[in-house]
Amino acid sequence: MTDVPPPTDPPARRNTPPVPTDASPALRKTVARKNATTTKAVIPTATAPMSAAAKPVSTARKLTPRAKQPMGEGNAGDITPSAAPRATKAASAIEPVGERTAARRAPVARVSAPTPGTVSDVTKFPASASGTQAALANALEDKEADASPPPWAVIAEAIPAAAATNQTKHSKSTKAVATHPADASTRSMHVIEGLTSGLRDPWRERIREYLVLMRMDRPVGALLLLWPTLWGLWFAANDFPPIGTLIIFTLGVFVMRAAGCVINDYADHAWLDANVERTRNRPMAAGRVSRKEALLLFASLIAFAFVLVLFTNALTIKLSFAGAALASIYPFCKRYTHLAQVVLGAAFGWSIPMAFAAVSGEVPTLGWLLFLANVLFSTIYDTEYAMVDREDDIRVGAKSTAILFADADRPIIGILMLTFLFALLLAGTRAQLIWPYFAGLGIAAALFARQQWLIRSRERDACFAAFRNNNWVGFVMWVGLVLALAIR
Repeated sequence: MTDVPPPTDPPARRNTPPVPTDASPALRKTVARKNATTTKAVIPTATAPMSAAAKPVSTARKLTPRAKQPMGEGNAGDITPSAAPRATKAASAIEPVGERTAARRAPVARVSAPTPGTVSDVTKFPASASGTQAALANALEDKEADASPPPWAVIAEAIPAAAATNQTKHSKSTKAVATHPADASTRSMHVIEGLTSGLRDPWRERIREYLVLMRMDRPVGALLLLWPTLWGLWFAANDFPPIGTLIIFTLGVFVMRAAGCVINDYADHAWLDANVERTRNRPMAAGRVSRKEALLLFASLIAFAFVLVLFTNALTIKLSFAGAALASIYPFCKRYTHLAQVVLGAAFGWSIPMAFAAVSGEVPTLGWLLFLANVLFSTIYDTEYAMVDREDDIRVGAKSTAILFADADRPIIGILMLTFLFALLLAGTRAQLIWPYFAGLGIAAALFARQQWLIRSRERDACFAAFRNNNWVGFVMWVGLVLALAIR
């Protein structure tokens, strides 16, 4: 081959070594790809003899282009014997560069699963392969080592860590949610967590469980007891009631409702709550609160309620004993009678005659009429509530009006709604109230119609929504009563 001198100012020269005849197909493919996409550095020839310590460079580096030199027979791609000395001299000439590179560069970790078509696919050479062939493969391999790992390798390492993190978070959140009853109010649970956040861990956990046991996570039940109590106070006073009496009865509503919930869970936690999907995670049913703790909590709440009643008159104190008895009896009624909801209505409505006794010192006919109306009201919403768990109650053996009414539940609830509205109409006319009260009565009738629509298919969620809707019935009736008395 005749050497052709390069031009005066040559650009960077591409060294395209021929593929060795004894190379494997994978090596041929790799060299062809590299020659097509990468400008190869030309291996310079050096006149200095190779030192005894010099070795072929295998560290990750880029070869420096050589100076002007014609391409001759001793090309790097030659496999003739005359090419070996030149390749050896080239390695000797660039050895200092390799040493400096190796000194300032940390070893590059190889990707364990290389992409197809790279030099890593070619790891073995025949025993007869020349030194030039090995040097060429090493140069290509070093260039691959300088490249960054492929994106899939980074993603493959990142995905398991992210999945593990998400799994950990999911496990923690599942554990946290698992300590909440299924029907707990999310907003109320946030309030409970905020109120107990400043306490130390042992006390914080216990107080939190006690608050959940008292149904502070579900305030709708307390509101359903509060509205009839406010009806009684405003009807008894025929105006705005005394502020002291209002505070006593408002606190008493929440305390007695909490006591009733505690004794209810005490009675139901083993045979009923633990076997019903909606209630199985309540504190006692889940074993987080013991029977002894529940009894002590119930006694403390009853004692506090009795202290509140002591600030009223003698008739109210006497009536309070009957109220406490009704609250204690109700939880056990569902074992023996289907009319447990009627007993609950009497327990919840007993605050009405007590309100009349506290304000006026007696319980007139109007007070007992309102008490009867509230028994009907409580039977309505507690029957809708019992419709949520009807299948579970039948399986366990509990009794309720929802089971008693069976397929006639909607018509019977409708009759109870009409009777309730009629009782409130009689109370309003007897107290000589004006249009705001009767407007509230009309809105209550519309809300009852909506409840009938909600429970038409008897689905669990719809029945529970109908139960909660009764909170607005009690509210609009109280607002209508207050406005009627204020502008009369």
